[in-house]
Amino acid sequence: MRLVTARSGPAFWPGVMIGDDILNLGGCAAVIPEARALPPDVRGILEAGDAGLALVRSIMDAAAKTGHRLRETGALAPAASVKLAAPIRNPGIILSIGANYHEHLKEMNTAAPKTPMSFYKSLGSITASGEPILLPARHPDMVDWEGEFSVVMGRPCHRVSEAEALGYVAGYTIVNDVSARDWVAPAFAAQGMMPTIVAWEHNILGKMFPTFCPMGPCIVTADEIADPHDLHLETRLNGAVVQSTSTSDLVFNVPQIISYYSQFLQFNPGDIITTGSPSGVGYGRNPKLFMKAGDVIEVEVRGIGVLRNPVAAAPGP
Repeated sequence: MRLVTARSGPAFWPGVMIGDDILNLGGCAAVIPEARALPPDVRGILEAGDAGLALVRSIMDAAAKTGHRLRETGALAPAASVKLAAPIRNPGIILSIGANYHEHLKEMNTAAPKTPMSFYKSLGSITASGEPILLPARHPDMVDWEGEFSVVMGRPCHRVSEAEALGYVAGYTIVNDVSARDWVAPAFAAQGMMPTIVAWEHNILGKMFPTFCPMGPCIVTADEIADPHDLHLETRLNGAVVQSTSTSDLVFNVPQIISYYSQFLQFNPGDIITTGSPSGVGYGRNPKLFMKAGDVIEVEVRGIGVLRNPVAAAPGP
């Protein structure tokens, strides 16, 4: 099952992909009465647990029998005609794992950490597939891509074991951890405890600009991903492949990440965990390569889809 959040003018609504179409789960109640019981957004559906997902499946079954009427009402429409939002517009947290692909660590000349490393992406940086990544007016020249296979939590989760961890996952999506690299060199060059802490904080702030967390295009439920550690990820800049890897290259796998951080945090339905970027980032190249206005960046994960964003200059001074 592929859950989406879509937009009609100022209104957002939950949907589900059915073949090449998208069903408006909030707008099909006139034809499928049980849809009236559905929560108003994707996060609410996940908060309803197994019952929420079962209701969506029931609505999909009913839609298979009433497709003509749904098209007449506009509740079932071609996916190409639907404007998508980020599948989860309001996660509680976006926990981003860093330094988590062996080959990426090699290109950045960095040793593998002994425990997972993370930071938080700003919720204000979330944007949708199809929306532009805006180059910051004062820091437009070193904006890099980081395509990331990402986890969507489905149950409250605190202090769980690795063996239990996947049972708390609702599904998977894609995030591009866009990063202004202006502060990477100072972070690596800093010496002394406080200067290093301050330099690293500035490096992380370079990931927080508005539109620097493209997410989508959908959430694929966990039952459709047989093995999250056997997926191909590919990032393309203007059609040219810049990242190509398997999630088998992860330093810490999904159960290890969830179990480790759940010892400190409580994850809730709709929370996002990005699992790190593979090799091929622009900063790790010689010569370095960054996105510029007019570019198009795509991140594709097999079994999930393509997260596609144009790149544009931010307005203002």
